[in-house]
Amino acid sequence: MNAPHSPGSDKDSAPTPGFSSNFLRQIIEKDLAAGTYKDRHWGGSPGDAAHHAAGPLDAQKVRLRFPPEPNGYLHVGHAKSICLNFGLARDYGGVCHLRFDDTNPEKEEIEYVNSIIDAVKWLGFDWTQPGNDAPYQASDYFDFMYRAAEYLIEAGLAYVDEQTPDEMKRNRGDFGKPGVDSPYRSRSVAENLARFRQMKGGQLDDGAAVLRAKIDMASPNINMRDPAIYRIRRAHHHNTGDKWCIYPMYTFAHPIEDALEQITHSICTLEFEDQRPFYDWLLDRLCEGGLIATPHPRQYEFARLNLTYVLTSKRKLAQLVNEGKVSGWDDPRMPTIVGLRRRGYTPEALQLFAERIGVTKSDSWIDYSTLEGCLRETLDGTAPRAMAVLDPIKLVLTNWDEVMGAGKLDDCSAPVHPHHPDLGKRHFKIGKEVWIERTDFEETPPKGFFRLFPGNKVRLKYGHVIECTGCTKDASGKVTEVQALLIPDTKSGTPGSDAVKVKGVITWVAVADALQAEVRLYDRLFKEAHPEAGGVDFLQNLNANSLTVMHAVVEPSLATAKADDKFQFERHGYFAADRVDHAAGKLVFNLAVGLKDGWGK
Repeated sequence: MNAPHSPGSDKDSAPTPGFSSNFLRQIIEKDLAAGTYKDRHWGGSPGDAAHHAAGPLDAQKVRLRFPPEPNGYLHVGHAKSICLNFGLARDYGGVCHLRFDDTNPEKEEIEYVNSIIDAVKWLGFDWTQPGNDAPYQASDYFDFMYRAAEYLIEAGLAYVDEQTPDEMKRNRGDFGKPGVDSPYRSRSVAENLARFRQMKGGQLDDGAAVLRAKIDMASPNINMRDPAIYRIRRAHHHNTGDKWCIYPMYTFAHPIEDALEQITHSICTLEFEDQRPFYDWLLDRLCEGGLIATPHPRQYEFARLNLTYVLTSKRKLAQLVNEGKVSGWDDPRMPTIVGLRRRGYTPEALQLFAERIGVTKSDSWIDYSTLEGCLRETLDGTAPRAMAVLDPIKLVLTNWDEVMGAGKLDDCSAPVHPHHPDLGKRHFKIGKEVWIERTDFEETPPKGFFRLFPGNKVRLKYGHVIECTGCTKDASGKVTEVQALLIPDTKSGTPGSDAVKVKGVITWVAVADALQAEVRLYDRLFKEAHPEAGGVDFLQNLNANSLTVMHAVVEPSLATAKADDKFQFERHGYFAADRVDHAAGKLVFNLAVGLKDGWGK
């Protein structure tokens, strides 16, 4: 991806190619021009108002954050968010924090924490800043969150509610009917404070009570009808252990996390738009109490990624894993970052994809072919070439011994990359017997077929012109061998090699130096663009042909291929050496993307 032009650069003000403005860039540029955050201080680490006031002026012009919950593996939608937040911070002289929103202990694990760190680094981004090399964790702020909750109680802005969940739901009202005040809403500050401390002390059962903000039960925004901000939940937390038996709700914790970290622009997806009034209400109240620094963060929403043929619900992706529909979170058919990486996607492809699809405030669908196109574009200029025969059948050059000499092998070569001669050449042999693709021979060819059939001539790419003479079949009529004659003096690169004109060129691998390889041909996991359209169970739309395993042969240059190495298999597409199963002596390649979009054609 072309790096966007840095605002404030001494160079001319025109953006570099690939840069496109959007409403988020415009907001940031407006704030920078107005000096909205120029007097903001930074205490060297997250903290309350007093902590930051004691620090110097913030050297970072903007602070953004990427705040995933560590309850699963990140997917392609998160990749867009990572590229957006870290990219904006980079482009506007700021920093982006990596923060784990770990307020839900029952679903969170260290495994997911580590996978998120790895994903962000792999995508090419860094959250480090002077004195802060580790990611932040919401759970490190639990003490302040509890302090903020007690402040709201003392200010008459929160109360402990002991209605049952059904009663709370019924009394909340709906879009056409205002809510009904809880009978506990009029408790005194002292009663609420005592009861909240009993919640914290483990004296109430799970679900027996919640702490609610006291706002407006008649608000047209249902999210403002006294939302719950703390609940009782006896669960071991991977970071805080068993210190807490009450945990903050996400809508309460998130704005506080932003404020403690001095975030300037809190960017999230559109489903949080209705939560923005509470975000502002809470931070306004905490500013009034002097608990957090001013100006406090502001939230802005953008449309989440909707990609055809893909599901990005963590719950449904977990279902695919748990029910064995895929081999794991890193199955190359999965839209997870680990799955895309194993498939053969590159950080550059995902960055290009994020830039190309842009940022809007309206939902739309992006066709999966756009993602594949970005991978082709980034691999085309870098991936070394190689020949591979995925469905091999033997071709025998019956006059080889007469023309070339019995038992002789001929040397052939080809560029490692056709546009980068500096990368040199790859070398392989040709002999009497070579492997060709089964589909390259037709005994009775259809119209427009220019490859092998009796009487037709083709060129073996980088090798000789041959003329097909026939084939051998087994008892069932299946072709088991193809025969052809070698046309003398037609080897590629030699004088007179083009004297014999042919319409067809086919790839091949000599039997003499072929390497065995397992090749996994991956296709889209779902057969429908919208797997859940019409309320259909997404499992019914699984593509039964999303994985085909081929026992292929490949040219000898691939003997040194290492896990994650990318290649273009000529005529077939771009492939990656599998990062899990590939090893010396056990070659395993995954189809990353074909040479062109052939879906549905």
